[in-house]
Amino acid sequence: MNLPIVWRTATLLAASNVFMTFAWYGHLRTMSSRPWIVAALVSWGIALFEYLLQVPANRVGATVMTLPQLKMMQEVITLSVFVPFTVLYMRQQMRLDFLWAACCMVGAVYFTFRGAGPG
Repeated sequence: MNLPIVWRTATLLAASNVFMTFAWYGHLRTMSSRPWIVAALVSWGIALFEYLLQVPANRVGATVMTLPQLKMMQEVITLSVFVPFTVLYMRQQMRLDFLWAACCMVGAVYFTFRGAGPG
Protein backbone atom coordinates (compact mmCIF):
# COMPACT_ATOMS: atom_id res chain seq x y z
CA MET A 1 0.00 0.00 0.00
CA ASN A 2 1.32 3.42 -0.94
CA LEU A 3 0.25 6.10 1.54
CA PRO A 4 0.00 9.72 0.40
CA ILE A 5 2.98 11.81 1.49
CA VAL A 6 1.03 13.77 4.12
CA TRP A 7 -0.14 10.53 5.78
CA ARG A 8 3.34 9.01 5.56
CA THR A 9 4.74 12.13 7.19
CA ALA A 10 2.10 12.11 9.92
CA THR A 11 2.71 8.42 10.66
CA LEU A 12 6.47 8.90 10.94
CA LEU A 13 6.02 12.01 13.09
CA ALA A 14 3.57 10.22 15.39
CA ALA A 15 6.00 7.34 15.89
CA SER A 16 8.90 9.74 16.47
CA ASN A 17 6.81 11.65 19.01
CA VAL A 18 6.20 8.52 21.05
CA PHE A 19 9.97 8.05 21.35
CA MET A 20 10.50 11.78 21.99
CA THR A 21 7.91 11.90 24.75
CA PHE A 22 9.41 8.89 26.52
CA ALA A 23 12.93 10.29 26.08
CA TRP A 24 12.00 13.68 27.50
CA TYR A 25 9.58 12.72 30.25
CA GLY A 26 9.55 8.94 30.85
CA HIS A 27 12.55 9.10 33.15
CA LEU A 28 10.56 11.25 35.57
CA ARG A 29 8.54 8.18 36.47
CA THR A 30 11.02 5.35 35.99
CA MET A 31 14.40 6.82 36.93
CA SER A 32 13.68 9.44 39.58
CA SER A 33 16.05 7.73 42.05
CA ARG A 34 18.92 7.52 39.54
CA PRO A 35 21.51 10.26 38.94
CA TRP A 36 20.47 12.70 36.22
CA ILE A 37 23.38 11.64 34.01
CA VAL A 38 22.00 8.09 33.84
CA ALA A 39 18.58 9.44 32.88
CA ALA A 40 20.21 11.69 30.27
CA LEU A 41 22.15 8.82 28.69
CA VAL A 42 19.08 6.58 28.57
CA SER A 43 17.06 9.47 27.12
CA TRP A 44 19.68 10.04 24.43
CA GLY A 45 19.47 6.38 23.51
CA ILE A 46 15.70 6.64 23.14
CA ALA A 47 15.99 9.94 21.28
CA LEU A 48 18.14 8.27 18.62
CA PHE A 49 15.06 6.35 17.49
CA GLU A 50 13.08 9.58 17.51
CA TYR A 51 15.54 11.20 15.11
CA LEU A 52 15.69 8.12 12.89
CA LEU A 53 11.95 8.68 12.27
CA GLN A 54 11.66 12.46 12.57
CA VAL A 55 14.36 13.42 10.06
CA PRO A 56 12.91 11.30 7.23
CA ALA A 57 9.40 12.50 8.16
CA ASN A 58 10.46 16.12 7.73
CA ARG A 59 12.31 15.42 4.48
CA VAL A 60 9.31 13.60 3.00
CA GLY A 61 6.81 16.16 4.30
CA ALA A 62 8.81 19.11 3.00
CA THR A 63 8.21 17.88 -0.54
CA VAL A 64 4.50 18.75 -0.35
CA MET A 65 4.13 21.08 2.67
CA THR A 66 5.56 24.43 3.61
CA LEU A 67 7.83 24.58 6.64
CA PRO A 68 5.13 26.27 8.79
CA GLN A 69 2.66 23.56 7.79
CA LEU A 70 5.15 20.85 8.67
CA LYS A 71 5.85 22.47 12.04
CA MET A 72 2.16 22.84 12.82
CA MET A 73 1.57 19.18 11.98
CA GLN A 74 4.40 18.31 14.36
CA GLU A 75 2.90 20.39 17.18
CA VAL A 76 -0.57 18.88 16.80
CA ILE A 77 0.89 15.38 16.78
CA THR A 78 2.99 16.24 19.83
CA LEU A 79 -0.13 17.28 21.74
CA SER A 80 -1.99 14.20 20.51
CA VAL A 81 0.76 11.94 21.85
CA PHE A 82 1.54 13.92 25.00
CA VAL A 83 -1.98 14.05 26.47
CA PRO A 84 -2.52 10.25 26.48
CA PHE A 85 1.06 9.79 27.74
CA THR A 86 0.39 12.20 30.60
CA VAL A 87 -2.87 10.55 31.59
CA LEU A 88 -2.10 6.86 30.95
CA TYR A 89 1.62 6.53 31.61
CA MET A 90 2.41 9.36 34.02
CA ARG A 91 -0.97 8.90 35.76
CA GLN A 92 -1.75 12.59 35.89
CA GLN A 93 -5.29 13.83 35.88
CA MET A 94 -6.91 15.01 32.65
CA ARG A 95 -7.79 18.69 32.78
CA LEU A 96 -10.26 20.74 30.82
CA ASP A 97 -7.36 23.01 29.89
CA PHE A 98 -6.08 20.21 27.61
CA LEU A 99 -9.28 20.57 25.59
CA TRP A 100 -8.88 24.35 25.32
CA ALA A 101 -5.26 23.90 24.22
CA ALA A 102 -6.43 21.44 21.57
CA CYS A 103 -9.02 23.95 20.33
CA CYS A 104 -6.29 26.57 19.98
CA MET A 105 -4.22 24.07 18.01
CA VAL A 106 -7.16 23.40 15.67
CA GLY A 107 -7.34 27.13 15.00
CA ALA A 108 -3.59 27.25 14.39
CA VAL A 109 -3.85 24.36 11.94
CA TYR A 110 -6.69 26.09 10.10
CA PHE A 111 -4.75 29.32 9.66
CA THR A 112 -1.53 27.54 8.74
CA PHE A 113 -3.09 25.31 6.09
CA ARG A 114 -5.87 27.49 4.66
CA GLY A 115 -5.39 28.02 1.00
CA ALA A 116 -1.66 27.39 1.19
CA GLY A 117 0.62 25.01 -0.57
CA PRO A 118 4.35 24.89 -1.06
CA GLY A 119 5.86 28.14 -2.33
